Amino acid sequence: MNSYGDSQSPRARASVPGSGASAPGDEPSSRPAPDAYRRGTGGRASVGAASVGAASVGAASVGAATPGRASVGNVTGSARVGARASVGAGTGSVGARASVARAAVRPGPPAPPGGPGGPPTAPSGKDKSKAAKRRRRTNILTAAAAVLVIMLGAGVVGGTYFFDDVALPPPVTEDQSNVILDSKGTVLAKLGEANRTVVPEEKINKVVEHAVAAAEDKNFYSHHGIDMKGIVRAAWNNFTGGATQGASTITQQYARHAADLKAISINRKLREAVIARKLESQYNKDQIMGMYLNYVDFGEGRYGIEAAAQGYFGKSVTTAAGQKNAITPYEAAVIASIIKQPYPTDAHAGYDPNYNLTDAKARWEYTMKNMLDMGWVTQDVYNKRVYPKVKPRNSDACKTCAENKPVGMIIRHVKAELLAMNISQSEIDQGGLTIQTTIDPDVQKAAEEAGSRNSADSPMHGRPKSYQAAVIGIDPKTGRVLGYYGGDNSSGTDYGGYLNGTGTEIIGGQSPGSTMKIYTLAAGLKEGVSFDSVWDGTLKRKNGTEISNAGADPGKICKGKVKYCDLETATIKSYNFPFYWITDTIGVPKVLEAAKAAGIRHIYTDVKKGFPNGEQVDLAKTDASTWSSAGYFDREVGFGQYRVVPLEHAEGVATIVNQGVHHAAHFIKTVKRVDPDNGKSSVIGQEKTDGNRVFGEAEMSNLSAVMKEIVDVDKRDLRNGREGIAKSGTWEYKEGSGDCWFVGGIPQLAATVWVGGATNKVELKEAGGGDMFGAGTPSRIWKMFIDSVTKALDMKQEDFPARQKTGDPAKFGNGEKPPEVPASDCAFAVIGLGCDTGQNNGQDNGQNNGNGNNNGNNNGNGNGNGGTDTGNTDPGTTILPTAGTQTDGT
Repeated sequence: MNSYGDSQSPRARASVPGSGASAPGDEPSSRPAPDAYRRGTGGRASVGAASVGAASVGAASVGAATPGRASVGNVTGSARVGARASVGAGTGSVGARASVARAAVRPGPPAPPGGPGGPPTAPSGKDKSKAAKRRRRTNILTAAAAVLVIMLGAGVVGGTYFFDDVALPPPVTEDQSNVILDSKGTVLAKLGEANRTVVPEEKINKVVEHAVAAAEDKNFYSHHGIDMKGIVRAAWNNFTGGATQGASTITQQYARHAADLKAISINRKLREAVIARKLESQYNKDQIMGMYLNYVDFGEGRYGIEAAAQGYFGKSVTTAAGQKNAITPYEAAVIASIIKQPYPTDAHAGYDPNYNLTDAKARWEYTMKNMLDMGWVTQDVYNKRVYPKVKPRNSDACKTCAENKPVGMIIRHVKAELLAMNISQSEIDQGGLTIQTTIDPDVQKAAEEAGSRNSADSPMHGRPKSYQAAVIGIDPKTGRVLGYYGGDNSSGTDYGGYLNGTGTEIIGGQSPGSTMKIYTLAAGLKEGVSFDSVWDGTLKRKNGTEISNAGADPGKICKGKVKYCDLETATIKSYNFPFYWITDTIGVPKVLEAAKAAGIRHIYTDVKKGFPNGEQVDLAKTDASTWSSAGYFDREVGFGQYRVVPLEHAEGVATIVNQGVHHAAHFIKTVKRVDPDNGKSSVIGQEKTDGNRVFGEAEMSNLSAVMKEIVDVDKRDLRNGREGIAKSGTWEYKEGSGDCWFVGGIPQLAATVWVGGATNKVELKEAGGGDMFGAGTPSRIWKMFIDSVTKALDMKQEDFPARQKTGDPAKFGNGEKPPEVPASDCAFAVIGLGCDTGQNNGQDNGQNNGNGNNNGNNNGNGNGNGGTDTGNTDPGTTILPTAGTQTDGT
């Protein structure tokens, strides 16, 4: 016996449990009853006292029941369409009388002519066609069986319950999986509880439908939806104390699913039968078969006929017979034969050939013989039958799933963007979406190989498990995220976007260090700051503390020009003091406004009351009044103290690479859904690639020219001499480095790399034991990533625009006037005066980051950067939310 009471014979029909939408409430009384239950006007129906015995049409009398008696009152009056019969409650006990009250049927208008599948009804009486007679006979038998079961079951329900109070549920909208593709059409992942693809019935190969009918219900196309033998058997077994029975027609199986009738009981059996009759009155056979095939479980987690055909044979049921790769009758019979019991149980191993080939073949033979008997295959096809080869069962690990793979992290961002496209969670849960992402497989591979410690070629390979990298590649001309590495564990922390597992909330970020200076420069250039402006590196903050300059020897800063260091040199060497004073001059809000325009939306304050990890500030929902308030941001925002989200930073970097034109970073190209009614695919969501200029062309060409020098100084020249721009950055932790960055790119690809601690911050060291800086491991990852992409995609070489110098050197700057040196006299060149071209080839940019004073308590009152001022620490010491004591750096 299977779990639904059917004997395990390959000749038996299956009882398939259903799960679907709950049945709705009663239909309106004005709704015409199905034609199968109609009666002409003027007739009278009466049912006499009933007990076990003979039944006669008209007044039905059955001998007295022992020890009590059950009587059904007369029913008088005209029966009208849609009228509700009123039946009194009955009680049954030994020695007592069980009575059913008089059922009064009010007169009403005659039934409308005709009905589904039958000829018009004569105006003056009943439809006398053979088909109508058969339907009426079926209904009478259903009613008789219902009454019989009621008697035997001691009043489970009232008789008219089965014709009026049992509502017809609407067709179930079957849940499907959502298919996520990369930009080339390869499956990245499948989401959803059900591996199902709904297909329109009219597109399903008929041989499949015939095979299913042969296996489950060979009389499907001739009966009216009810298995009378099954109903009587269920009643008899209940009366005799036997096991409840579950075998049903295809229509009954679908009725059970549609009405969510899960229990195996007499009540369920009768409700199932009535709903099946109503289904047959409202839908034709093809429609019912289509609904059934899209719902039924075919084993191995495959729901619906399309998933079954793809899973067992790698074919589609929508391929017409005779075409290449169309389902054969033999393959269709294999799939259909699984329905009876798709999964092994302790009692029986089921009919999935991958689990129980012997019984699967026996069931297949049964199905093939029925197909022959019903004329659905020819004798020749039957005689040549050979059991087809079935694809082996997949391992438990889904080969198309992204679980526990780096690419799985992308799925969070896909979910977030679906909701942002106003595609509701219920639509996502329903499934059936085909989502093409922006992810290029070659770029994704390059990101993973460059950033993952598991990659033998990565600069991260062999580093401690406490180290983590993130690599993000964006097309700066469209905002498409082409490659995204945010960690190896798809269910772990998203180190690229700090998006939680449901894709609904950003939960963290990292200090960008000197890479934040690109926005400070964008803001300054917009205000007229010149790269030729000079700044004094000896000036202290307004609270009297020194500004750290990456630990550089004050006597060697700017080659001894510390009191009149030009902004271009300071940018290349990543000194902090000009950026502190630029921020002070133009104001914190303008720096944040530039960052926001480029793509940064979320930024964190330092620790403050009520926010032990810092307060997350949404720049899109706040303004200068918040950003300038006490406890939020101080001038150190200009050189990267406050944490940002790497993905948002990557979007900002892409804006700089794209010469000031912003495109929103995104992971989805298109979202399509197939209409199950007509099979047509429609786009319900699409990317927006329109950009908007946020920074001037001239200013951006000026900035790019300086950032090109950083690539040269850091010795990160790209493959084949390709032109690139970059900025390094480091933010310290304790006595070393905690966050290290290298950002920039080429005209066709913006690349952002972060290296830091996994889970918790750690002091980052290079393989040789020295402190890690942005110009170290991160820059090597950056170069490897870009070189791999340009090679794989065979990108043509493109250059950045020619430099246009902008700004007024006299308008901004606080440096002393440099000593005048005769144009022909380079005697001072030995100390870096007079003949310095600004293109310094000294120490590596990142290597200048040392243990300079921290900026944490620079204002002495806790305002601005939120540092904790103990009053007893060394100048600049602060406690930050995720990094402890930190200093600024490159």
